[in-house]
Amino acid sequence: MLIHDMKNGDRFEGYYILQNIAQRTTAAGKPFLTLNLGDRSGTVTAQVWDYTGPIGPGDVGKVAWISGLASEYRGAPQATVYRIRLAEENDDFRVSDLVATAPIEMDETWDWLVDTVASLEDGDYRAVCQEMLGTYGKQLRLIPAAKSVHHGFVGGLLMHTAYMMRAADFYAGLYPAVDRSLLLAGTLLHDFCKCEEFVTSPLGLVAEYSLKGQLLGHLVLGAEAVSRMADKLHIPEEKSVLLQHMILSHHGEPEFGAAVRPMCIESELLSYLDLIDSRMEIYTETMEETPVGTFSGKIFALDKRIYNHA
Repeated sequence: MLIHDMKNGDRFEGYYILQNIAQRTTAAGKPFLTLNLGDRSGTVTAQVWDYTGPIGPGDVGKVAWISGLASEYRGAPQATVYRIRLAEENDDFRVSDLVATAPIEMDETWDWLVDTVASLEDGDYRAVCQEMLGTYGKQLRLIPAAKSVHHGFVGGLLMHTAYMMRAADFYAGLYPAVDRSLLLAGTLLHDFCKCEEFVTSPLGLVAEYSLKGQLLGHLVLGAEAVSRMADKLHIPEEKSVLLQHMILSHHGEPEFGAAVRPMCIESELLSYLDLIDSRMEIYTETMEETPVGTFSGKIFALDKRIYNHA
């Protein structure tokens, strides 16, 4: 039973994510556990009475099998847990029931991405991309593109990258001055090192930012990774520098996080493709939560409200 569907008096059982776990004691001195249960539909506060373990605060982010009773307290939903155990390796549950996942066919999208990289005419850019896919591909297929704001779900980075690659391929054909290989290579690699910027939970969600993520950020980490790979493959210096520039400038302006402003046609185009795809996802996610014919609340990332028309 999804948390969103629980009603007062419902008995439920299933797999849920453990959040905000705290061990407490009643006024009578009896131990109990208070925590939040989460799935893709929401969260609910829960208590496990007369409980001393083994589950505790160190299990935040893990999945557990739970049976209990849905109820209310002062008008707010809550749950009483009767049985609880951590999920085991052979338990049969779907990650998509627990966390939001990208609305794409993961395997098909990955295969398309690999084929597109293989189509790059420039052998140097193609070699760097293929080696980077081999190094970071597993993380690329799993992690979100952001902790929040846009594509903040499992597989979000793969979706964000693939959508931008499709748009980049179109614009490369539209404008003859654009080097298709450089544009697509920069587009593929622009967010690769978010896998080093983020610390992810066992289910793939962003739990926090890493030390390197906070002190350096994914633009610098990405440029460094490409530089190392280009050296390893003996790529000409100018091509290495151009790829690094694509990554360092893809946020467009310094006030938006760019290390440098775009200074070639491909980096200018990449910065707009990144902005377009991130904003379209923000609109999409906001419209799903905004009734038709009404305005949303103020969206921090856009600094405005948006209207969901019929």
